[in-house]
Amino acid sequence: MTSLAYAAKRYLLSILLLLGVAASATAQNADQLPSWNDGKAKQSIVAFVERVTAEGAADFVPEAERVAVFDNDGTLWGEQPLYFQLLFALDRVKAMAPQHPEWKDKEPFASLLKGDIKTALAGGEPAIVDIVMTTHSGMTTDEFDQIVRDWVASAKHPKTGRLYTEMVYQPMLELLAYLRANGFKTFIVSGGGIDFMRPWTEKVYGIPPEQVVGSSGKTKFEMRDGTPVLMRLPEINFIDDKAGKPVGIHHHIGRRPIAAFGNSDGDLQMLQWTCSGPGPHFCLYVHHTDADREWAYDRDSSIGRLDKGLDEAGIMSWTIVDMKADWNKVFASSP
Repeated sequence: MTSLAYAAKRYLLSILLLLGVAASATAQNADQLPSWNDGKAKQSIVAFVERVTAEGAADFVPEAERVAVFDNDGTLWGEQPLYFQLLFALDRVKAMAPQHPEWKDKEPFASLLKGDIKTALAGGEPAIVDIVMTTHSGMTTDEFDQIVRDWVASAKHPKTGRLYTEMVYQPMLELLAYLRANGFKTFIVSGGGIDFMRPWTEKVYGIPPEQVVGSSGKTKFEMRDGTPVLMRLPEINFIDDKAGKPVGIHHHIGRRPIAAFGNSDGDLQMLQWTCSGPGPHFCLYVHHTDADREWAYDRDSSIGRLDKGLDEAGIMSWTIVDMKADWNKVFASSP
């Protein structure tokens, strides 16, 4: 190879190297939260992540300790006019009704079969527990898993006509991906049923079933026709809501999170526990303020009430997302 050809080859390699470096820098600087408007909420998220991932900095947190927990209902997907798992339970009542003729005269099932949800739920928490325990038990864990998968694949929201998994929040999907790209391990910590969420969270959120913490019913090991199975029993095992959330985190995760995300008073204790820990921490509330693109509700809502949490967030200087102002897109997919 002549000296001229050798010089040309080195020059070409230098150009390619520079182009590669530039492309890498451009990718790193690209907006990883495009559905977030450039305001205080987005800036606080980015500032926290940069602070805890900067090696050598005072607030640097090793990857093993970068745990972020997310509520599900109202934080990652919608929750109006009823929690989506409750809508699943109501559909299960209709599907199971032919095998239960006694429900015609038994509340809350009689009212549900008449389409009178208001009367059926007038019994409050005991009525809801009765509906959920009845419709979520008497089958194996594998059978229930398949029932949930089939429902999620076909059932549609009564107001929007969308699949329920189309009602996940695009800004929160971006936030999950952004955190994971920066060494965070993301968990769901929800009052919803753990076995209701696990069949679909990995596909929808990128969160595998072992990183889902939720409420649960009791199960029992049995042999069925020579095959070992786990049977779902009509008994409550654990309620992962309010003060139960820090307990659930301790039992399932074993590390205090450094970041917590919620939207209601049911998440308050999870945020309090996260942001009272040693070292850097970050707490955020999603405030539903957009009646046009979603729903607007907070202090007086029977679903996803945000009252005490809103006050606490102001006192503790937690980040509050104003959905109407901070998100330029709400749902992950168009109608």
